Amino acid sequence: MTDESRGAGGIVGPPWSVDLLADLHAGVLTEDEAALLWPRVDADPEARAIIEALEATTADLSALATEPVPPMPAEYVARLDAALAAESATHRHPSGETPAGATFPEPAAVAPVVDLSAARRRRNRRLGWAGGVLTAAAAAVVAVVVAVPGSESGTPNVATPAASGPSVSGDGGGAEALLGGGVGVRDFGPLHDEQRLDTCVAAAGLDPKVRPEGVRPVNVAGKAGVLVIYTTGKLAQFRLVAFGADCGPARPDKLFDRIVGGR
Repeated sequence: MTDESRGAGGIVGPPWSVDLLADLHAGVLTEDEAALLWPRVDADPEARAIIEALEATTADLSALATEPVPPMPAEYVARLDAALAAESATHRHPSGETPAGATFPEPAAVAPVVDLSAARRRRNRRLGWAGGVLTAAAAAVVAVVVAVPGSESGTPNVATPAASGPSVSGDGGGAEALLGGGVGVRDFGPLHDEQRLDTCVAAAGLDPKVRPEGVRPVNVAGKAGVLVIYTTGKLAQFRLVAFGADCGPARPDKLFDRIVGGR
């Protein structure tokens, strides 16, 4: 059985190759070739079936342009808003306005291509070194907490929780930088669990049924606390509330409450 060809010898067939029929359907053949081929293809059931399949595929692809775009999942919307708010905060003057004449750094050049195995070896060495440092630091913190006696105003013989997490000022200054790594996190730190956090939230007059976008430990001017991230309903705007480790029923111990991001 011979196959078709295109060129000096003309078009021969059937059977027709899919490539030739696709060229015919796409209109890339010359006018003479198309005029010669179409009547013969129309008379061939197998060739017509391939042409109809190509037409159906073209119609399906064209329909994609009018299909509704599904909404972005809420989790990713919150993360995107947090990233926008954090980025906006890094370029904003303390007064809330971008200072005149301010310039921003040029984008970094494209990184050179490196050997993947070599990069992995360097990463593993860094992780091993960092793991040793963190282990030693954790041991030192445990020793200090055990050695420090409970304060006179607190519960006897119970050590005050050591401050952990990123540090911010007493009024929450700098807390907006924690958004990027806080959305989606559920680390209750010195409060230990969600039930204890709900108690603190209720004591502060907030609704514990409103689920935060993130919870993470924070060091507020040297005091151990927990940062709670809420959305406000406005694009890239969040409400950041921090509770101290001593909060409980009728004792909110709210360290700060501020709105960041947005316009």
